[in-house]
Formats: sequence, C-alpha cells, structure tokens
Amino acid sequence: MMARASSEPKFDLVVFGEFFSDMIFYRLPGRPRFGEESKTDSFLVSPGGGLSTTAIAASRLGTATGIVTRVGADADSLPTWGEMVREKLDTTACEYRKDHPTALTVCIAYNTDRMMVTHDPINRRFEDLLEKEEVQRKLAKARHVHVACALRRPAKWLPILRRLRDQGLTISADFGWNPEISVNQLISIIRHCDFIFPNEHEALAITGTTSAIAALEKLHDWVRIPVVKVGVKGALLMKDGEVYRQPSLPFPVVDATGAGDAFDGGFLHAFLRGSNWDDCLRAGNICGSLAASQPGLQGLPGPQEFHRWLTAMRKSGAKAGTNRLKTGKAKTAGMKRK
Repeated sequence: MMARASSEPKFDLVVFGEFFSDMIFYRLPGRPRFGEESKTDSFLVSPGGGLSTTAIAASRLGTATGIVTRVGADADSLPTWGEMVREKLDTTACEYRKDHPTALTVCIAYNTDRMMVTHDPINRRFEDLLEKEEVQRKLAKARHVHVACALRRPAKWLPILRRLRDQGLTISADFGWNPEISVNQLISIIRHCDFIFPNEHEALAITGTTSAIAALEKLHDWVRIPVVKVGVKGALLMKDGEVYRQPSLPFPVVDATGAGDAFDGGFLHAFLRGSNWDDCLRAGNICGSLAASQPGLQGLPGPQEFHRWLTAMRKSGAKAGTNRLKTGKAKTAGMKRK
C-alpha cells in the first residue's frame, strides 16, 4: 500500500507538488561537455523536487507535514519513495498511477551550478489532482498549504486557492518561472498567496526589474509578503514597506539542487511556530545553506543542529546591527485578509 492508514489527521503543513527520483552526480573534475565522458566517485540517489525537499526540511524540524503528489506503479520499489514514507510524511491522497513510471531526474552538479534532465510524462495535467475530493479534504486539514510545482493551466488553481483562503488557511507558492504563463496569469494566482519564494533570477524575470530590491517592491504590489532568495547572499522579505534581510551560512556549495526548496521548508516551519520575520529568514537560510553543503537531502538539519545555528545567527545579527531597509513604498495591510 502506498498510503498510510489515517484517522483524519490534522497538519501544520501540506505540500502539493511533483515528486521526482533524483540521480545526482557531483564533485566532477571539470565542467561537463557534449561529446565527452566525465567520471566521478560522488553519486547519490535521492527524493527530488520542491515537494520532497520542502516537506522533509519542515518535517525533520518537527512540523506535522502531509504531501499530495503523483507517483507511478514502480513507487513501492523505489528507495526514494521509501525515504518519503520513512520521513513520517503523510502520503494519504497521493495518486498511484499504473500507466506511467515515477518521474526521474538526472542532476549534474558542478561548483555552484547544476543542470538537470527530467523524464516526467506522469506529471502531465498534474493540476487535475486538485479536483479530487480526497485531495481537497486533505488540503483543508492543514494550517498552511504550500504549492511546490510548475505553474500550468492557471484556471485550475483559482477555485481551490479561493476556497482555501475562505477556510482561513495561509498559502505559499514556489512555482519557479514559466515563460509560457503571462505575468497577468501569474498575478491572478499569487494574489491569493501569503508568501511566494522566487529566487533572484525568477524574481527579475517575473517583474522585469534589474535588482532584487526592485523586484521585491514590485512583487509586494501583488502578494502580501514576498520573499526573494539571493543565493549565497541570503534572502530578502518585504512587509509593510520594510525590507528584512538575513545572510546565508558560509558553507561551500557541493550541490545547489534543492537548496531553495529547503529554504522554503525552514521558513515555513518557523512561520508556523509564530517566529518573527528575521527568524523566519534565518530558518530558511539555515536549511538552504546546509542543504547545499551536501548532496541530495543529506545536509538538511534536525532540531538540535537547527537550533544551534539559529542561536549563533541571532548573536551574529545582534552584533552586526539591523538588517532592515526602509523603502519608499507605502505601508499595506500585511497579513490581513482582503
């Protein structure tokens, strides 16, 4: 059986998104080139995609987490799906398809960059999962719903996001950037979100701006609290016309795949525990930095390591002074629902 037995559980967090088995090659001796073979002793098979990394990052820190995804007939034999179950993620309402294999990605990590090749016909029309009654019931049991998948067919998202907001849930999204979706279509979706988590490249593409701060300000016109991840420089957040910023941890990057999704999981864990915005950013940066310092999900911290780093970052921040920047934007209603 793919799904665990469940007696109507409640969740702090439910993550909706695509699942991948990742085959990760890292510590390559040189940049890969077409027509050449590159060899490495460093290889790992790991759960992949925004769903896996965000959910596991939050769950390891103690957030009661469920997932909604689609896997193939081979899922029960895959070590990657077995790891999802061992991580105590609730897998009820996930769809088990016999007509396609589980999505597979080959990741090539070199220095701080990476490339990926993916086979995922199983994820076509992925948004159809939103229409299933068991999926809608599971989403409604959460305090917070996070969407971690590519944005296609925006009209499919609007009814369910409106319904979740009407039920009092908070919502976040990490869609990435799909140039086939117009900015107006994207805005129609993210207006229903409390947070979005683009990286700097995605934020600039979405807003047509030339700096992370300018992108943050533009995004704040559309979403209550935008967060922009700026890689090794950390992350920025805007609320009520004020920018909060926190640095990343100074670790060398071994595998950047999934670091941004790990940030999302740490940030949401802190948010759901009522942390202030600086600590939410710190929590995200801890998880993102540690995730990038090792391949796959090996670097994601448990509670003790997380709290040790959080204490150290608070002390460092107190010595450095404020990490806030006033902008010219007018103050807004913040998290108050419209």
